[in-house]
Amino acid sequence: MNWIILIIAGLFEVGFTTCLKLSNNFSNIKWSGAFFVCIVLSFLLLNKAAQTLPMGTAYAVWTGIGAVGTVIIGIFYFNEPATFWRIFFICTLIGSIAGLKFFASH
Repeated sequence: MNWIILIIAGLFEVGFTTCLKLSNNFSNIKWSGAFFVCIVLSFLLLNKAAQTLPMGTAYAVWTGIGAVGTVIIGIFYFNEPATFWRIFFICTLIGSIAGLKFFASH
């Protein structure tokens, strides 16, 4: 169950980074509010998951989900480049996240 909580925390990280971009330097109240909701939920869920998962693993997976998700949102929503090397290294990051999950001690 804590792995599911950790994945949801990572998705909220993607949410707060996306809202950060859309908030236009916190000048858009709607996206600024969404940013604060997402960041609070993300950290609360990370804290909950880290109570039983190894902290280093939980943090690395949370950060990895946020990084991968944010790059994907950037490519599809903000028209950021999808170069071969960018996709290659995102795939290696996904492999690293999966490795941490499968080889974690819990």
